[in-house]
Amino acid sequence: MDSTKYILGIFDDPDEMMKGIDSLKEKGVSIYDVFTPMPIHGIENKLGIKESRLPIAAFIFGCIGLTAAFCMLYYMLVYDWPINIGGKPHFTAPNFVPICFEWTVLFSSFGMVFTYFYSNHLFPGRTPRVMDLRATNDRFVIAVNAKTNTQHDQIDSCLKEAGAVEIKHNDRKYVSYE
Repeated sequence: MDSTKYILGIFDDPDEMMKGIDSLKEKGVSIYDVFTPMPIHGIENKLGIKESRLPIAAFIFGCIGLTAAFCMLYYMLVYDWPINIGGKPHFTAPNFVPICFEWTVLFSSFGMVFTYFYSNHLFPGRTPRVMDLRATNDRFVIAVNAKTNTQHDQIDSCLKEAGAVEIKHNDRKYVSYE
């Protein structure tokens, strides 16, 4: 049995890598991931990556912060310890606005940081998901899952025709920095 987990097509030029993505898609080969040293415009559409749901998480965290601030203020200033200041009512909504706004922003920002780290697996002790260390410097890498795509020769020739400088059959899941 073949121990190859991933077939890596390593490119020098981002345009050639985009041609490689197109040619692999035309032949019906599913791409596991693409690693680049810089953002490339339009690559999400070619790979079929869905839009992030992080804005929904930000809205939910903001609503939790707003609710927590309003409940805390109402409990402390109206229910638990009402203070008569110049005969004004205990519950005045305009006085609650600044603190509620600040708690909304606070909960959204901290919630988004933790959600981002969780969704991208960026927690302490985690080995980075890098197929080839040159992808963080000056190379562009297309990773194809070799277990689900069994026609390895066809994938190799397709990547070579697209302009791959090197093709590697990777038997490890990820390369560590050590």
